[in-house]
Amino acid sequence: MRRRLIAAAVTALAAVAVALPASAALNQSAPVSIDPVDYTPNVLDGEVRAFAVVGDAVVVGGDFSTVTDAKRQVRYKRNNLFAYRAATGEILPFAPQPDAPVLSLATGPNNTVYAAGAFQKIAGGAQRGIAQLSLADGQRVPAFTAQINWGDIRSIIAYGQYVYAAGSFSRIGSVGRVGLARLDATTGAVDPAFDLKLAAPNLTRVKLEDLALTPNGTRLAAVGAVEQAAGQWRAQVVMIDTPPGAPARLADWYTDAYARPCRAGFETYLRGIDFDPTGTYATIVATGRKWGDKLMCDTAARFDLRGSGLHKPLWVNWTGGDSLYSVADTGAAVYVGGHQRWMDNPQGHENAGPGAVARPGIAAIDPVTGKATSWNPKRVPRGVGARALLATPQGLLVGSDTERIGNEYHARLALLPLS
Repeated sequence: MRRRLIAAAVTALAAVAVALPASAALNQSAPVSIDPVDYTPNVLDGEVRAFAVVGDAVVVGGDFSTVTDAKRQVRYKRNNLFAYRAATGEILPFAPQPDAPVLSLATGPNNTVYAAGAFQKIAGGAQRGIAQLSLADGQRVPAFTAQINWGDIRSIIAYGQYVYAAGSFSRIGSVGRVGLARLDATTGAVDPAFDLKLAAPNLTRVKLEDLALTPNGTRLAAVGAVEQAAGQWRAQVVMIDTPPGAPARLADWYTDAYARPCRAGFETYLRGIDFDPTGTYATIVATGRKWGDKLMCDTAARFDLRGSGLHKPLWVNWTGGDSLYSVADTGAAVYVGGHQRWMDNPQGHENAGPGAVARPGIAAIDPVTGKATSWNPKRVPRGVGARALLATPQGLLVGSDTERIGNEYHARLALLPLS
């Protein structure tokens, strides 16, 4: 989140095709409110997995079929993807109807959005895993022809002339790329110079869960089921230097914090990553269903991006056995979403250990101390978890699979405004 921008700045971002994950919109100098706005739409089933801001619209992706206006008076058929006016909540005609979940969104140029996920058809045509769509009519942009061979795309970032895509695929178009690719933002063609040769020889396959890009676009991070990049050992976290006008290369930055396994069956327990507004720090959130202050399961952890070689976390915040899925670093706070009951709980074993604080389903962490702040809107029931957080000039968007936050009804989607 760069600066404390006014709403008009969102249009400027869209015009230059810059769409980063949660930290893209502004540097929020104060925490957001715990009282959601009253005008956002409701999603009546499934879950919300992704947001993007395109001009004056918010685009929402996930696994759902029906949405309503804020007053729940009119229902709209919207399979897995819809859009609404950011300032009023008015649901827009935009309805590409992908045939499977949308897992990630990124702002495109000229009133467009990039959508990625597990779909094989979207806007009435076959285009697997990724497409660029017009907000005006919901149709695919014909020039952008990228599609994956199988699996899904779980995270995308659009920045300048490129779109970064990460997931479980092994080919885009006719080009082999395991789990990670950089595409031309106009045509979707695979960048031949960008290939980190990811591998996971001890796992079923490479499957990346999330991407982050520094505000100046010079470092990309990927987390997920991965063990090697460019022939070097990397335990679930890969940092890539992407200097402008020069070839991308594996960064001399790594951590062994996630080398130890969590519960059997978790090939990766990392679920989300975000950089702070200065591009100096990264926070990673994890699941894992195992506890203990010597493990990194079910944690949020902050790392310094400066320097080379091995990096240890600056701080770790344990939930005590509950998953975290999403993270947004605004500068003022590090927001985390999941189905956690507590934070500050290193000695918790599915219970509240000494010093634990109740933070059901969503929390804010002080970026310096690593301790939970007093901010506590309470997302109850917690459900599977809050999988989507996006900071915008209006506040923090929260996407989940449940219906209440801040002691109010907001089905699967809420906006917590700036204080």
